[in-house]
Amino acid sequence: MPLENPDSASSSLFARVRNALGMPETGVPVIALHAKTAPAGPGVYRMVDAAGEVLYVGKARHLKKRVQSYARAASHNNRIVRMIADTAGMEFITTATEIEALLLEANLIKRLKPRFNVVLRDDKSFPFILIARDHPAPQILKHRGARNRKGDYFGPFASAGAVGRTINTLQRAFLLRSCSDGYFDSRLRPCLLFQIKRCSAPCTGEISIRDYGALVDEALRFLTGESDEVKRRLHALMDEASLKQDYERAASFRDRLTALSHIQSRQGINPHTLKEADVFAAHQGAGHTCIQVFFFRTGNNWGNRAYFPRADKSMPVEEVLESFVAQFYDDKPPPKLVLLSHDIASRRLLAEALSLRAGHNISVAQPVRGEKRELMEHALVNAREALARRLAESSSQTAILVRLAELFDLDEAPERIEVYDNSHISGANPVGAMIVAGPDGFTKGQYRKFNMRSEDLAPGDDYAMMREMLTRRFSKLAKEKGDASGWAAPDLVLIDGGPGQLGTAYAVLDEFGLSDIKVAAVAKGPDRNAGRERIYLRGKEPLLLEPRDPVLYCIQRFRDEAHRFAVGAHRARRKKAITASPLDEVPGIGPSRKRALLQHFGSAKAVSRAGIADLAAVGGISAQMARTIYDHFHERG
Repeated sequence: MPLENPDSASSSLFARVRNALGMPETGVPVIALHAKTAPAGPGVYRMVDAAGEVLYVGKARHLKKRVQSYARAASHNNRIVRMIADTAGMEFITTATEIEALLLEANLIKRLKPRFNVVLRDDKSFPFILIARDHPAPQILKHRGARNRKGDYFGPFASAGAVGRTINTLQRAFLLRSCSDGYFDSRLRPCLLFQIKRCSAPCTGEISIRDYGALVDEALRFLTGESDEVKRRLHALMDEASLKQDYERAASFRDRLTALSHIQSRQGINPHTLKEADVFAAHQGAGHTCIQVFFFRTGNNWGNRAYFPRADKSMPVEEVLESFVAQFYDDKPPPKLVLLSHDIASRRLLAEALSLRAGHNISVAQPVRGEKRELMEHALVNAREALARRLAESSSQTAILVRLAELFDLDEAPERIEVYDNSHISGANPVGAMIVAGPDGFTKGQYRKFNMRSEDLAPGDDYAMMREMLTRRFSKLAKEKGDASGWAAPDLVLIDGGPGQLGTAYAVLDEFGLSDIKVAAVAKGPDRNAGRERIYLRGKEPLLLEPRDPVLYCIQRFRDEAHRFAVGAHRARRKKAITASPLDEVPGIGPSRKRALLQHFGSAKAVSRAGIADLAAVGGISAQMARTIYDHFHERG
């Protein structure tokens, strides 16, 4: 059941209800009043403060009893006491079963991110390998998001880098194409990938569709766990070619076997008895929790990732792990087996909920012996080491931010730093970029790119680009007063440039009444040497830090990340512009008709010169569509 995050309207509603009924403002008396009207069955409850912000989302088998427990003067821990003290209202949603309540609770926590809940901080979906089946010659590619394209999906992988390396090696082993359908259909001769033995070139008939399909089937068998059978077959083919003294063919099979071995060697742990499972290992220290997740599919290790969920320091590791796992599978398909490092109270309920969502039985267990326990011990070691690194980095980052605050005359260490840069080639396809950093490092979920829209923008005018980018950013901030998610007011703004860019930035901030935001411009050193940067501040002489100063290194990291993001956005826009075709502007011309026209005429220019009869001769182009295409180009001409 979708619910909206309470806003100021909710706050005023609570205030009106309290005044009309003579209710107390916050605390136990408020909860006691809600306990009288709370539903008796299973469901989800939300505790809300006086400003309308959700403090906590919880589930219960019996909502009334759960709310009454908060109203009693029982011995609650400090976290619960603080939560009760801030509660100004409660909201309830009943469900048919406790399982549905668990699923709804996880969904609401991920969306609302309440202050007193464990919150999974995850800003992107997991990548998969897709072998697309919507073309006679299937394509292998990386895929994120909804699985609505016809084909076979393999994963999840822990990172895009792991997917890229695996696809690259699979191309060496099975010679599958990775190009788009449009690129495939337009080829007249094999591309470079064929020359370096990464593709069998079905696009130009170097291999028949039938033989290419056999390569695809081999890749599928390898990815579904039949790797030993695939390798035995390749060994047999290599030996056969050697006996026939066809050494070139034998060498090709040898290279493919080497590629397959390379995949398995990079995967590290490859269990013998575990075919499909996710392993969750949690470790606590210094008030923080690290949860290390390993992904095993078809007997292969597809990598691991460390998570640091936001949770109150007083929460035991079992509670953090329990809430984390429920949220983790809110938008991800679970495997058949979920292994946990600690036993959790709702293990049976969680297994039933995941089974309901997946449509088949899911087991949730804590391994106690054998290979599964060895895998868990390995994951726990990784969790402990990841948390140690995180705490060390956090301590170092905190010290650097404190020094940064002293350098820029900030009242305290900055929580939100925004860094701006732009990218273009001689003014073409200009793109601006904003990245966000703070005590926990880069917040990539809040990065923003700005496609320059101004018609008056002169090519290569960096000042105008900076002005447009900052105007769009801070006009939004001024309008929403910093309350919009992801658009909170920054404590510090860093821009790439010198005094001119600094003046431009402050002109924008002054216009919107935001002059109290500190801005610094970072100019590259002579000959663009790193370590010789000058830092410009309003009303001060330029700063020149020592080349080995940790604060300078931190500023360089921020600037380089903004530059990387800006260049990436520019390249994506430039690539889209390069591949754009005049046919894209013709009403009614989609990918299929566009492909048919290009195959028939050879180029968009030839299409624009064709007569109506010639256009109508193309498969899929009706007489009416031929007239539309003809009129489009001749009206323009």
